[in-house]
Parts: sequence; structure tokens; C-alpha cells
Amino acid sequence: MMFCPGYRHFLLRNITPSPARHLQAVHTSAFIQDKPNEGPQAKYFPALKTPMLPKDTFKGKTVFITGGGTGLGKGMAMMLSSLGANVVIAARRLTVLEATASEISSKTGNQVLAVQMDVRDAANVTAAFDSCEAKFGLPNIIINNAAGNFISPSERLSPNAWKTITDIVLNGTAYVTLEAGKRLIKANQGGVFLSITTPYTRSGSAFVSPSASAKAGVETLTRSLTAEWGKYGMRFNCIAPGPIGTEGASSRLDPTGKFMKRAHEYIPAGRLGEVEEVANLATYLVSDYSTWISGETLALDGGSFWYKSGEMSRLSEVTADQWDVMEKLIRGTSSRDKALIKAKL
Repeated sequence: MMFCPGYRHFLLRNITPSPARHLQAVHTSAFIQDKPNEGPQAKYFPALKTPMLPKDTFKGKTVFITGGGTGLGKGMAMMLSSLGANVVIAARRLTVLEATASEISSKTGNQVLAVQMDVRDAANVTAAFDSCEAKFGLPNIIINNAAGNFISPSERLSPNAWKTITDIVLNGTAYVTLEAGKRLIKANQGGVFLSITTPYTRSGSAFVSPSASAKAGVETLTRSLTAEWGKYGMRFNCIAPGPIGTEGASSRLDPTGKFMKRAHEYIPAGRLGEVEEVANLATYLVSDYSTWISGETLALDGGSFWYKSGEMSRLSEVTADQWDVMEKLIRGTSSRDKALIKAKL
């Protein structure tokens, strides 16, 4: 059954409870909301933060992570190091990298190398891999995590703003991937590549057009090299995380904090994601437990993409009593239609 947009808006305006009534209904339901800014269903979807893979899964392996000093990069570096990997973290801010490397090493007992690198500079990328080889040898695993993004109406974007994002996300990923891949091919050594993208590569998104375009390009590069470089023992995948409250993303994409406070309202799991959840999926995808997965993008978003893409999803706010009213209206309409048809016959 299809509803016209006007009918949908009528239902939402006249039947759907206001945000205040909706929140009251949540708090007075049989469920207990354990945390602010979470839906009551969140208790069914706990975030397990401990590593799911066995200790020493990555012993003897070297991992190269861009943007590894903070946020998701730091979380992945921490978990991979705890599972035995030698980790190289690369980014522009050396002081931040060195502090992160020291923190991770102190907790895991494994070496972490901090390398200053700007992914937009191909010569800089080459030098970073030279440092990695000198310390640990060629990396077995490469994670493209460095990113740039901000919200802006597209008509306000300058050429430089567009170039900055695409240089970091698409060109930076390409520079790192091609540099590492060429070295691995020359050494006859296979490798695993993982890139962090976003769920809205599937749909595009208003107000983040440079990021949407660049990350879609990263996913296309992933699929292309899966087909081309599999013969060299390499595989490539992406993770597309949904809303996760990291400091960098929050400051550029939600400067007022209003978005994150309401994010759980359109996430079927009822909560934001956690850094460790991304780290756990990443460790699986770059491990030998997933050697038959290549060319894929796995969304990790609590179902939010599908909620937002569904035309009638907001009807989840309607209460049982309001559904009773709507059902009577719909049944009444059906009865009148049947009577009209019978009269015409």
C-alpha cells in the first residue's frame, strides 16, 4: 500500500505525538532508560568493548594506520596492539601521535611507532613507509583512516574547501594504498587494506558533498583493486560507521551538540556507536578469520541508514492508542470506498 507524501505529512502532523509527548511516553513505558540520549531499546544492543579475537592474533604482524593519533584511528591502534601487532600510527600532529604511541605501548607492552605524515603529500607518504620499513619491515595491514569533513551548504564551498577534503580522503587514500601496494608487490608479499568510509556513500548527502563524493571514490577504488590486485595476495574492504561521538567529528559536523543529543531517535538500536565497536570489526576484517571477504563495505550504524531512507519510518513515534485511531480512520475509508463501488455497480 502506497501513501502519497501529503497523506504522510498529515498523519505525522495530526497523529504523531510532539517530541515532548513522545519523550514522556518513552519515560513512562515499561522500559527504563539507563542513559541520557539513549532510547529504551538500547539495552538490547549492548556495546561490548573488549576484543573479540584471541590474544596474539596479530603477533608478528605490522599495521600501518593513518590518522592514528585520535578517535577511531587511536581505538583501532589500541586494540590491534593489544592483540600483538606492531603498530605504526601516522598523521600530521607529531606531538599528539607521540603521546598516543606512549599511551598504547604502556598499556599493551608492544611497540608503537609515531610517524609524522600528511596524506596529501605523496613524497611525505613515501617517507613514512620508509620509516615503517626501517623499524618493522613492510606492513602486513594498511588502514586508511585519515579523513576531513565539515558541514556546509554546497553553494558556500570554495574550490579550496572542496580540494582540501578530496585531497585528504580520496587522494590521500590513493597515495597510501598505491605506495604500500607497489612495495608489497615488489616484495612478493600479500597484504590487507581497510578504509573507513560512511553510510551515505550509498545515497549521497546534503551539506557534506565533498566528503560524500570522495568517500564514494574510496569505495570504488576498493572494489577496483580487489579485482586487480587479488592475484598479488591482497584484499580490500571498507567500514562505514554511523554516528560515533568522537571529538573531531563532533566539532566539525555537530558544533552545537544538538545532533548527537537526538541521534538515538533515528537509530533503531537506540544509541550512538562506540569506538571499540569499530575497532572490533576492523580487527576481524584485517585478520585471517576473514580471508574470503574482499571488495565489501560493511555499514556499522545501528540500522540508522535504513531508518532514515524509509519514507514511513517516523511512524515509529506513533503510540498504540494513536494507532487505534488511525486504524479506525483507515477502516472507515475502506468501508466508504466499498459502499461507493457497490452503488456504482
